[in-house]
Amino acid sequence: MSKKQYKISHFMTTKISLRISSPEEILKDSYGEIIKPETINYRTNKPERNGLFCEKIFGPIKDYECFCGKYKKKLYKEIIRLRQLNKELKVKGLFCNRCGVEITKNTVRRTRMGHINLVVPIVHIWGFRSTPNKIGSILGLSSQQLDMIIYYERYVVIQPGIANSYNNLSIKKLDLLTEEEYTYILNKIPIGNKYLYDNDPNKFIAKMGAECLEELLIRVDLEVLLSDLKKEIKNEESKQRKIELFKRLNVVECFIEGKKKGNKIESIILKVLPVIPPELRPLVPLDGGGYASSDLNDFYRRILIRNNRLKRLIHISAPEIILRNEKRMLQEAVDSLLDNSKKILAVKSESNRPLKSLSDSLKGKQGRFRQNLLGKRVDYSARSVIVVGPKLKLHECGLPKEIAAEIYKPFLIRKLLERKIVRTVKSAKKLISKKDPIIWDILKYLLKGHPVLLNRAPTLHRLGIQSFQPKLIEGKAILLHPLVCSAFNADFDGDQMAVHLPLSNEAILEAKLLMLASQNILNPANGYPITVPSQDMVLGLYYMTKELKSTYESKIKGEGMCFSSLEEVEIAYNNKVVEIHAIIKVKVKILENIGLISKIIKTTVGRVLFNIVVPPKVGYINKLLTNKSLRKIINYILYNTNIPTTAKFLDKIKDLGYYHAFKGGLSFNLNDISIPKEKKSLVKRAIEKVSLVKDNYNLGLITNNERYNQIIDIWTNTNVSLTEKVINYMRKSKQGFNSVYMMLDSGARSSKEQIRQLSGMRGLMAKPQKTSSLGSEIIENPILSNFLEGLSILEYFISTHGARKGLADTALKTADAGYLTRRLVDSAQDVIIQEDDCKTLLGIKISAVKKKEKIIETLSSRVLGRIALNNIYDPTNNNVLIKSSQMIDEKNINLIEKASIDTIEVRSPLTCKSKTGICRKCYGRNLANGLMIQKGEAIGVIAAQSIGEPGTQLTLRTFHVGGTAGNIYEYSKIKAKYDGIIEYEDIQVVKNLVISRSSEIRLLNNHKDKVILMKKKIPYGAKLYVSNKQLVKKNDIICSWDPYNAVIIAEFTGKIRYSNIERDEQTGFKVISERKTPTLKIVNKKNEILKSYNIPVGAHLVVNDGDIINEGSILIKIPIKDLKSGDITGGLPRLSELFEARNDDDDDDYYDSDYYDYYDYSDDDDDYDDYDDYYYNYDDDENDNDNDYDYDYDYDYDYDSDSHNSYSHNSYSPSSNDNYDYDYDSDSDYDSDYDYGDISLNEILDIKGLRAAQKKLINEIQEVYRSQGVKINDKHFEVIVRQMTQKVEIIKSGDTSFLEGNIEYTDVFLEENKRILNMKFIEESGDSKKFFKGQLVNFHELKKENYLLKLSNKNKILFRDVITAISKPIIQGITKAALQTKSFLSAASFQETTKVLYEAAISNKTDYLNGLKENVILGNKIPAGTGLKKSSYEEIIIGDGNQKLKKKDSEINKKLKIENKILK
Repeated sequence: MSKKQYKISHFMTTKISLRISSPEEILKDSYGEIIKPETINYRTNKPERNGLFCEKIFGPIKDYECFCGKYKKKLYKEIIRLRQLNKELKVKGLFCNRCGVEITKNTVRRTRMGHINLVVPIVHIWGFRSTPNKIGSILGLSSQQLDMIIYYERYVVIQPGIANSYNNLSIKKLDLLTEEEYTYILNKIPIGNKYLYDNDPNKFIAKMGAECLEELLIRVDLEVLLSDLKKEIKNEESKQRKIELFKRLNVVECFIEGKKKGNKIESIILKVLPVIPPELRPLVPLDGGGYASSDLNDFYRRILIRNNRLKRLIHISAPEIILRNEKRMLQEAVDSLLDNSKKILAVKSESNRPLKSLSDSLKGKQGRFRQNLLGKRVDYSARSVIVVGPKLKLHECGLPKEIAAEIYKPFLIRKLLERKIVRTVKSAKKLISKKDPIIWDILKYLLKGHPVLLNRAPTLHRLGIQSFQPKLIEGKAILLHPLVCSAFNADFDGDQMAVHLPLSNEAILEAKLLMLASQNILNPANGYPITVPSQDMVLGLYYMTKELKSTYESKIKGEGMCFSSLEEVEIAYNNKVVEIHAIIKVKVKILENIGLISKIIKTTVGRVLFNIVVPPKVGYINKLLTNKSLRKIINYILYNTNIPTTAKFLDKIKDLGYYHAFKGGLSFNLNDISIPKEKKSLVKRAIEKVSLVKDNYNLGLITNNERYNQIIDIWTNTNVSLTEKVINYMRKSKQGFNSVYMMLDSGARSSKEQIRQLSGMRGLMAKPQKTSSLGSEIIENPILSNFLEGLSILEYFISTHGARKGLADTALKTADAGYLTRRLVDSAQDVIIQEDDCKTLLGIKISAVKKKEKIIETLSSRVLGRIALNNIYDPTNNNVLIKSSQMIDEKNINLIEKASIDTIEVRSPLTCKSKTGICRKCYGRNLANGLMIQKGEAIGVIAAQSIGEPGTQLTLRTFHVGGTAGNIYEYSKIKAKYDGIIEYEDIQVVKNLVISRSSEIRLLNNHKDKVILMKKKIPYGAKLYVSNKQLVKKNDIICSWDPYNAVIIAEFTGKIRYSNIERDEQTGFKVISERKTPTLKIVNKKNEILKSYNIPVGAHLVVNDGDIINEGSILIKIPIKDLKSGDITGGLPRLSELFEARNDDDDDDYYDSDYYDYYDYSDDDDDYDDYDDYYYNYDDDENDNDNDYDYDYDYDYDYDSDSHNSYSHNSYSPSSNDNYDYDYDSDSDYDSDYDYGDISLNEILDIKGLRAAQKKLINEIQEVYRSQGVKINDKHFEVIVRQMTQKVEIIKSGDTSFLEGNIEYTDVFLEENKRILNMKFIEESGDSKKFFKGQLVNFHELKKENYLLKLSNKNKILFRDVITAISKPIIQGITKAALQTKSFLSAASFQETTKVLYEAAISNKTDYLNGLKENVILGNKIPAGTGLKKSSYEEIIIGDGNQKLKKKDSEINKKLKIENKILK
């Protein structure tokens, strides 16, 4: 007996391919031809025979009943029984001999296809109405020409034949002919010509419509066309023409690829039209007697009517003009069915609505992909309003009885039957619907250990769905624990939540172990606790831990008392011996390096009460509790104890907070806020300063830009001073027990901005304009009143701008943030942790983030949870602090802080070498639980959610930052940080003004060792206040410069001469507006040119033609663009701009003119490595036997600024507007103290390479979030940026199969280069029959062949070394990255569905289902978590009763057994 083996795969579908169906395949899948356009007979209500709903073709309407009524269900069952008795097991294929309907289930009507035989061929609309035009690209015809051919307006010449030899006609192939021209040619050539065979070269052939296109496509030789196009591209000089040729080339390549896999190019012309199953285009009878029909039926009817009419017209030999019109109408009818939206005049219904075609039912939010395949409606769910449940535990929720009875119904019925309370399911249902009291006890029992999922829309991140243990409650609202509100972004002002019930054991297990609210204490975006007390709770805890000292008027009970333990204090407080704010001494256990030690400390009663609920391991916390300190405490407790302990602690502090907020009786009173006396004098001083600035402007001393910026800064500084005064007054009021101040200081509510508007001044207002391209976003005149005084009518009117814009923005912002998240998820959905270690040798250097001199984010917070790339040494004694490949965690982070290390090199997703996904070591810690990331974790989705979720907190408008944080002049000075000696390097000075470009200042200590304490670059034009080798004190000003303008200084004394400079007639200012190479020259008395200056566009001239000037005079001021109005485009628009990698249209002119050197941002000429270093290239090293390949980069990136450590060097950053010194990983030394303009990403990519561009991109994105106070871990951005930078552009294809200008995955590019590396290119094949010219052949085979040729005295093969391809890295936007992913299913379900599907079909693409979306669409287990595709689990082979289980090693067997036990 032959062994039959069947393979069982772990996945239902392992791959899916898409190709163009040929007419034969359509007929093979069809169950019959549809001839009639009729649907249902209105008298019998049964489908018409051979119509669109024919039962013979598509199957019976009722189960096992035929059309004519011969077979009914009972009869069918009887026949089956008789057949089985006769041992005639072939039950399938029972047909009614009268009506021909197969007796089967009616579900076949969902799967059976029909077809329509088209009288004439029809062109598929996707073939000629998509960009690029597929048929047009193959034939070299334009879209307009193609339309004329398809819609029967012009003839096209397929073969000129002998037409040219008559009457000197010059007709070429593919020429378009009108009716008159065609008739003229036919009359000129012999009559017998048309009777020749089509393959006769003398025959003249010209046709129109799809028929001629089919013939033209059959005649196309794709390989020849490909080589012709390549030659044409090589010789083409026009850039635009080259782009068009590249587009054609790509289409031809797609068709060639498809042809190799079995596609026929002519199959894009339809001869047979498939008809989809009737259940997918239903016709539903309505109560009134009419029918509700799917739009598709209208399209099919129109096609059938026209097809049948055309058949009849051809049969009766109708005139050509009538036939042509009918053919065109048939083409249009098929076009409408396939894609109605692509047509200029879409077919509309009676109500003037465009009908929904097949393409429309796939596309968009309501399309098949997004509506039915990626998201489905679920049963066992409920929805209700939420109310606060302050008495719940963290893992609990209150579930209304009615909801519980409904969603647990099947379980309840089973228990009622088991306990024999009822006998049938029907009576059990009746009992439940009556709400019999007996069911509640059973329900309580059922709820134990069966959690529910709560979801609040919009679900922006994974914490939007969490599981809770339900508690039965009366009423109809769901009770929610107050601490989970921040994760859900819920409040109790009418929010609703959905409840879902996990049904399977695996789902219940997941809900219990992974999704329980008490397990989700940390926020996956940044690793900080998200279940932190807020509002009332914080206020209560702040109030109870605040100190209050006795005064002359009021004495505090129990102040100064001593206690031996915390319990003793509690007893004293309960007996009202001490007050809660009293300062006392108590013996407590404090955590120190050696462990817990007992100490007597000064504290308050409230703090003791708080510490009673703190876990003993943590020691005594003697702090005033605010929002920030609570977050740190919860974090500390979580990492030093465990999750259950932390959850209990959270519940206890929630109760404490609520209780003391109530006991404190904290409220809001108008008298709690008052206007400071200094307000009048501050405002008066500001008005005087403003008038002085205006006077300077009127005298022509400053430009309009300077005037605007200075006025804005004056008012901003006034506002800041006033705010400080207001806050200081409130801080002193009632010893800080002012209610409003407590709310502010605790972080429970309000902000300094709101307090300022209440009792300071409202300040500057934004202008209601759409774009900020014109600058001047802010109204110069501020609102001087506050809300306590009340606003004047004009002030109120000005402030309505902001209020209205705020409301409009909120609505728009939500949609924008949601769309951003969707694009992010789509671009990174297939990034999964796939392996333990990729063994990369690369990493990134990380330092603290600084803004000017202030550290915004410490080094330790940035490297926490990362893996060290190399050993980290203590700089003082060279001891190893952290070993290579070790995680930097809470235990060893202190070592880094103590050792004062400035920069650490860590592993990063950006440098991970894993081919699919990312490895565990490069990712590091899972921020959601503080442990090392597990294999199978979908980090791409987590990254996308973490970035997208805070999107709604970002603003849509452009906001002002110029001088907000105090005075912009502070940032235009260099001050000495320490006492020491000043030393200058490479400096040229004219009258105390610096005129050199790469000047540097060093501050050395005043000792023999001369250690460098500080190193800074000095900008051109800065004024020096100290001389070389001079002693300075701390905070002495060393130099300063104009913060608003870059300047050009005269290096000689002489006379000014203008060249090509025009005066602005309107303003009288000499402003350079056009680039006519305007120059300014300094000449001496003999008119000899001493120095010539090129002037950039937008510069202001300070001197006049003919002026006599001295050296050191300012000649030209160039307003700095970034400070144009002190505004930056912030929030979502900026974020979108960055993630889509859009370059600004107005990149600074300074960088591409001959004025470039005035803005030299290089620290060192060596920074600019050879341009080619940043291209991917292949290193053909003969010693490198294993031909390993790598990126040809110089990775020595150091990005540190102002450090005290002499190892790292200095930097200047033309980074972003907010001037963050974001030390990421680059060898470009930027320093942020002065900043002239923004460089585009592409410029950085071209000059500095990929790493610097990635760093710049992450820096810019982080800045948008930081400006709004949102913290997101860098690794999330790194995952997304990795997706944006994983492709390269081919610059030179060499001997590879790539095309120049094509975009390829980096790993594909490197693999191809590696593949050809050991081959040789044949230049002359000699007498070899085996190889031919242009072939790539293995060197050993060539040697062997040449040896054989030599023996035969034949000509040897001449060959050369192969030329590998050269490429350059590119940055793709997230939308492009999502659309150009390897999976066509994922791309099609994102955007441009029809385009993606058609391109996949013509190139016969295969989707290997590596991402999450593809598997969700096909109903497979997603390849993440427990569904991760493990190479270890081989296929199970079943053969002849024997089961073999192939495994790699015994360990995997053990793992499987353990997993099975868990599942059981």
